[in-house]
Amino acid sequence: MSYVTPLAKLLVSSFVLALSSALFFSFETRAQESTAAPSTSGAYIRITDANFKKSLMAVPPFQFQGVSGTNPAHLRIGKDLFDVFRNDMETSGYFEFIKAAAFVENVAKMGLKPAGEEADGFKYESWKQIGTEFLVRVGYRVTGDNVTVDTYTYYVAQAKLVLGKTYKGKTSEVRTIAHTFANDVLKELTGRRGMFLSRIVTSRSTRPNQKEIFVMDWDGANAQQVSTHKSIAQSPSWSFDGKMIAYSAFAYHANEKRRNLDLFTYDTGTGRRFLVSYRKGINSGSTFTPSNRHILLTISNSGNPDLYKMSLDGKTLERITNGPRGALNVEPSVSPDGSKIAFSSDRNGRPHIFTMNSDGTGVKQITIAGEYNSSPRWSPDGKRIVFAGSDKGHFDIFTVNADGSDMIRLTSAKKPNGKRADNEDPSYSPDGRNVLFVSNRTGANQLYIVTTDGETEKRITFDSHQYFKPHWSPAFD
Repeated sequence: MSYVTPLAKLLVSSFVLALSSALFFSFETRAQESTAAPSTSGAYIRITDANFKKSLMAVPPFQFQGVSGTNPAHLRIGKDLFDVFRNDMETSGYFEFIKAAAFVENVAKMGLKPAGEEADGFKYESWKQIGTEFLVRVGYRVTGDNVTVDTYTYYVAQAKLVLGKTYKGKTSEVRTIAHTFANDVLKELTGRRGMFLSRIVTSRSTRPNQKEIFVMDWDGANAQQVSTHKSIAQSPSWSFDGKMIAYSAFAYHANEKRRNLDLFTYDTGTGRRFLVSYRKGINSGSTFTPSNRHILLTISNSGNPDLYKMSLDGKTLERITNGPRGALNVEPSVSPDGSKIAFSSDRNGRPHIFTMNSDGTGVKQITIAGEYNSSPRWSPDGKRIVFAGSDKGHFDIFTVNADGSDMIRLTSAKKPNGKRADNEDPSYSPDGRNVLFVSNRTGANQLYIVTTDGETEKRITFDSHQYFKPHWSPAFD
């Protein structure tokens, strides 16, 4: 089982929801009461390509239902559960939140269920009058190093319970519990699964002149180092099933007394690393095919960098591009259906984004404007390509239709000194609603996400490290 792949083995009552990283917590579905809404898979929030009105959601503080003092960490546990869930819901882009000052009822003294179902139950009318569409009530209990979380999500307009579930796990797993709850709420209300159990792989500075590969939660938490080359490891990418990571590192070849940029794969389930391509020169910029049986990468041992298709064991190699003479062909990205490859090339002068068929035929230039366009990545539905484009001496993030039409700028930021910041290395979220990227707007390369309309940005790392070439994983649920 992959530690970066939380497997959702959803069973009722006493069965177990198995998660990766040795995270295990039981999952219980409460019996629907007579007022409970049926599962309608998206009947509550209709999603279209057009702009839609965000739904008003009330999320009162989560209630501790144990005896104060039995576990001094219970306040922190409740805060972590609340903060992670609230951040997930906010990032989804579907909701606006009602401020606590507007609450009519004293939520600290109100039960989790409506009046009539428990003595101190809340009143739907109290939430209707402040415009609430969805009300989330959560209570939790802590026993030793175990936590039980009771959750209720109500559709206030119809006075119905939309989702009622109980999650159980270790106190060390509260973030995973909260992410799973957020995924469940989003799936029930929109019919689309959330991306809150997804992960990010990135190259991160460790010591001067050294970078290693790290994996972390989508929101920047729980960073884990997965490479130990003590050199420069870079350009990581996920396989489509999330079980493998490919990356390049300057490895030392003792017999030749030199370092070379070699390609490695990392098995996220076993933690084993494999040397796949060590041809003299560049072996980098890799991406997996949807079958997870091949890798596309840039190799330069024949002269100029070109794109190749290689089997996972490195034994079978097929050249995809061949020039033209003197041209660089780098940074391949395979479309979700495997039929197209996007890449960057300077074959027509300045570096631009191109696409071609998976066999290398049908090359088409997608971008024309800009001084330098690089790092293309496909959207999950294969309709758009995101890339970094240099505009008047700095890079920003853009998206464009796969045919080159409808280009949209997503970023524009300044450094504290007033100069334009660089925003680079984009990657789509697994649900296609956000783009992950690197920005130096604070002085250090940090990770940010931006919605695909460019309206909302969120910083997700807050440290002194430098980040490079992040890649968002598939949605693990």
